[in-house]
Amino acid sequence: MQNKLQELTDKLYNEGLSKGKLEGEELVAKAKAQAEAIVADAKSQAEAIVAQARKEAEDIKSKVASDVRMASRESVAATKQDIENLIISKITADSTKKALSESDFVKSIIKAVAEKFSAEESADIALVLPESLKSELEPFIQGELASILKGEVAASFSKKIAGGFTIGPKDGSYFISLTDETLQELIGAYLRPATKKILFG
Repeated sequence: MQNKLQELTDKLYNEGLSKGKLEGEELVAKAKAQAEAIVADAKSQAEAIVAQARKEAEDIKSKVASDVRMASRESVAATKQDIENLIISKITADSTKKALSESDFVKSIIKAVAEKFSAEESADIALVLPESLKSELEPFIQGELASILKGEVAASFSKKIAGGFTIGPKDGSYFISLTDETLQELIGAYLRPATKKILFG
């Protein structure tokens, strides 16, 4: 009886041990499979993050390169424009200022413009002239110019005009500016294409 009980105990123990061992192995295998799946998923996510980071870095690099190229082109264009403006200003400024500061030259231009006004309409004329030429131009305006024009001539003298003049109907409907600044711009507009071609091909 004792032997049978021992056999039964041993059998139960061995079966339990075997079953426990088998279940343990299954649990270990399952845990190992889960761990491998987690590692594979983590690796896949890490690769996706790295790929996204590389793409973003390439996009940033491309944008920065594009911005640098654009800034470079704009800088070169601005520098060319500055050089062009300096040369044109140097060519035109001195001679224009000198010519429009000479009373005889200013008188001849005023006469030519006034004759056109006289031929086309008998409107009252308003003139704005440089303060620096007042003593030389005032007698001309009141005498010779008044006789050319059919209407009244109202002349004022301004320190804001260095050379030349503005002329137009007294009602202010329009005016023609022939100051040193406007003539420099006009001459500069004609010189600009040729200057650009000479300087930059």
